[in-house]
Order: sequence, then C-alpha cells, then structure tokens
Amino acid sequence: MTAIETRIAQARGDSPADLVLRGGRVFDLVTGTLLDGDVAICGDRIVGTCAEYDGRDVIDVRGKILVPGFVDTHLHIESSLITPLEFDRCVAPRGVTTAICDPHEIANVLGAEGIRYFQRASELTVMDIRVQLSSCVPSTHMETAGAELLAADIASLRGHSSGIGLAEFMNYPGVIHRDPQAMDKLRLFDGGHIDGHCPQLSGRDLNAYIAAGIRTEHEATTAEEAREKLQKGMRVLIREGSVSKDLHALQPLLTDLTAPYMCLCTDDRNPLDIAEHGHLDYMIRTLIALGTPVLAAYRAASLSAAEAFGLTDRGLIAPGKRADIVVLDSLEDCRAARVFCAGQEVTDAAFAARPALPPVGRASVRAPRVAAPDFQSRANRTATDVIGIREGQILTDHLHEEIAIADGDKRPDPARDLARITVIERHGKNGNIASGFVRGFGLQAGAIASTVCHDHHNIACVGIDYDDMALAVNRLAEIEGGFAVVRDGVVLAELALPVAGLMSLEPFEAVRDALVALRDAARTLGVTLEEPFLQLAFLALPVIPALKITDRGMVDVQRFEIIP
Repeated sequence: MTAIETRIAQARGDSPADLVLRGGRVFDLVTGTLLDGDVAICGDRIVGTCAEYDGRDVIDVRGKILVPGFVDTHLHIESSLITPLEFDRCVAPRGVTTAICDPHEIANVLGAEGIRYFQRASELTVMDIRVQLSSCVPSTHMETAGAELLAADIASLRGHSSGIGLAEFMNYPGVIHRDPQAMDKLRLFDGGHIDGHCPQLSGRDLNAYIAAGIRTEHEATTAEEAREKLQKGMRVLIREGSVSKDLHALQPLLTDLTAPYMCLCTDDRNPLDIAEHGHLDYMIRTLIALGTPVLAAYRAASLSAAEAFGLTDRGLIAPGKRADIVVLDSLEDCRAARVFCAGQEVTDAAFAARPALPPVGRASVRAPRVAAPDFQSRANRTATDVIGIREGQILTDHLHEEIAIADGDKRPDPARDLARITVIERHGKNGNIASGFVRGFGLQAGAIASTVCHDHHNIACVGIDYDDMALAVNRLAEIEGGFAVVRDGVVLAELALPVAGLMSLEPFEAVRDALVALRDAARTLGVTLEEPFLQLAFLALPVIPALKITDRGMVDVQRFEIIP
C-alpha cells in the first residue's frame, strides 16, 4: 500500500496503528471540550481519535490529558547560548515541538554560512525547527556587523524545507521611508510570509508598515499597543523571554475571542531561566494563573501559532495532523509527562540517535587588545546622554545627567548608578571603540563583558573600573567569545561561547550551571538585575527605543541617528 492508503487503513481500523496512546482525554482546541478515546498514529501522522484502536505499540496514558505540541513563534536559538541540537534536547521535553527561529544573531557574525548551519541543524533535530531567512543583517547602518545580507544573498538561501518566509523586519524606518534595499527584500517575499518588528509604531506609520505585507508582531509591550496592531490585522505574539517580559502586560488581551489571532514566543530564553521557570509551558501556566481562559492559552500556544505561520499540518490532535502531542497531568499546571514529535517519543535515546553537527564560526573574535585608557569618555561638556534600563524590557529611557569632567574624562559614578558602557568592534573590520553611560545595573565595582551583543555581536562591556573592563574584554578574545565577570584584576566567572562568539559547545546543563556562577559573581559587584548579561546585550540594539550604543557611538533611536 502507498503511504496514503496505509493511513486510511489504520484510521478505519482495518490494520493496527503503528502507535496507540490509550485511555487519555484529548483537549479539543476547536470546541474546548475533552474528548474520550484512543489516539492512533501512523508514522508521523495522527490517523484516529475518539475511538478504540489496536496498535503495534500501545502506550497507556490513562488519567492524562493530551494537547497539541507547543509552537514557539519567534526566537533566536543562538541567544539560548547553546547549539540547535542542545536546544532541541533542552526544550522538546517541555512540550515545544516546533520552534520558528530567526538565525540573525549568527548571520550577523558569519552571514549566509550561519543560516546554512541552522538549516542543516533543522534536518537533524527531534523537534521541528523552522528557519526564517534573516531580513536585517546588519539591523541598521549605525553598527559594524561581521556580515551583510542583501536581497540576492537571501534569495540564494530560499527553497530549504525548513523555510517559511522572511524573518523580523527590524528596520521599520527603512520600510516606511521606502529604503531601496529594504524594498528589494520585501519584493522578494511579496505575497509570502514576512515577520514584523515595530516597537511603539502606530497610526499611519503602522499602516504603512503593515501595508508592506508584514504579518506578525512580537514587540508590543502594552495592551493598548497590541490592541491597535490586532485591529489592523497583525498576529500579535506575546513574548516572555529572559529579558523581554511582556506576558503580564498583554495577558488581559488574550481571551477566547482574540486567541485565534494571538500566539506565544520567547524571543531569547537561556537554559538557566528554562531550568528555573520553564519555556512555553511556563507561559501557559502563568497565563492561566493570571485568569486567561484555559482554551485561549492552549490555542495561542499551538493552533493559533500554526495557523499564523501557514503550518496547516499541526496545532490540533485530529486525523491527518502531525503527531505532535504533549501528555499532561493537568491543563492548569502544564508540565509535560511525555512528548511526541511527529510520532516519535522524545527520549534520551531519540536525542542520542541524531547525527552530530560540526560547529562553525570558531575564532570569530578578532577584537583589538585594549587597555584602561581605551575606556575613558573624553568630553568637553558636562551634559551627558545616559541609557536608562527598564528591567524586564529591551526598551530603554533616554536620560540626561550632568557628569563632571576630570583630566578630560567623565568617570563612572557608582553612587549615582552611572556605569561606563563600551562597545568594541570584534569582527576585525575597523577596531571601533565607543563609550557612554548607563544607569540600572547597580554596579559598585569591577566589570562584566559579553560578545552576545544584539545584533552586530561586537563586545559590550559595562563597568566601574577601567583596568577590570580591559581584562574582561581581552579575556573574551582569549576564550573565543562569551561572558566574563572581573573584579580587582581577577576573572571571577566566565562562560566560553566559541561558536561564533554566541554558543557553547557544552551540554545545556553545563551552560546552566555556568550561568548560575556568572549571576552570583555579578551580584558581588553590586548588580541588581536578574539577567544582567542579556540585558547588556540589548543595550546595543539600535532598532529598539529610546537610547542605545553601538561601536559607532550612542544612538538616538527615535531620531534614528548617532548622537554627535
């Protein structure tokens, strides 16, 4: 028999199903009811529900509830600090069976080679990794990235089985003002899927952005902003990452009425957060605890997500759909007891059977060696622009402070929570070094540094002591990138990220433990932020209001220009 005939035969019970999940109840995301009956699986497809089936293999799930696998609708796997195969091992057991990723972090370091690395990874993972094609490499003209992708480069990457469309179009000024390069990329995907990224955009400018064919938005941080975007036809993705935490603000908007048009995403969550709190499972149980209807939470996590991205083969436990199934004890608690991806149970044996994937991007940190004087803020006026951190958001405030000048330098002032922030070009392009001030870390001494620095991924360093800052930066070059915490000339903690300066070659458990040590070391410097390293990384992203810094200087994002 052909594959279709085999599925039909198993669905009718004319032959045993390959696998039967027996005795559980299926949560139907169309009617909101719990359905009795077995779930029959043929290969990677569900072929039967609401009936009794015989199977070659039978798994008893009595007393359990079965829900469709969860879909993370927007994330950058690189920002989990682990390779795609380790990410698979980390989150698939929590019920995430599809991840729609934008590999623009590695693309900003390696260009098309980085995207091809993720495409190859998608062929090996147990979960289904969908690889969007990065639209903004670099994100703007105000930074130095390791690579540039033009429309022709993106076109050459099309056609892979993991593809859906064009990833988040971060350069929203380029869209609404019709920048020629932006138009070339949009034309390439005209009529297809294009992801959005337009924080605080509204009115006619928002209309213009959506009119370009852009369909989704994950940057809404208030219910008012999200409501306007929903009313104008965008699918709004509720985000809860390690830094960007919008779930509580948007939760009141997620109802049974709006759920078909709202989805869930993490947009950067590291293994420590995943271990301590969870992934999409954490979002689901938190939403329900806050009062979101159970049906709305699970629709946003699977069916609505699948439909928003044209993945019509998943999102329901129903005949003909992919056998992406999460077995739960409780809908409200949302903790996976068993997970199936395309009919295969997620187990250690399944992960062990995957072929290895050789790393890319080794020795990518080619920064100049720095010394303490490189961190001085040479100035002739006391008026100073200061980045103000909003914890739990990647939005920042544009603050203004008077800072005294001594010997031509405006020094950090821990008493006023004014730390030095410096970005150093690390791709070997120009050796740029730019410094400014930031408030919100709580630093009293020492320095922390990172090569995870969105999206150009130069080195970002924040500190009080210039010698410690120099040591932290130079240490990152020695370990091929990563994180470092330094005080009084001693490296207190570090994490090497040798894959493009973004990802570890270690198991996710080792990365999780290293993050605990880094967080503890940062607290000894006075750091009060829960997640200082990724918060630091986002201070260099010049497409998120209001004030940021790149290797070319402080950026007024509202004006979309470097401050002289």
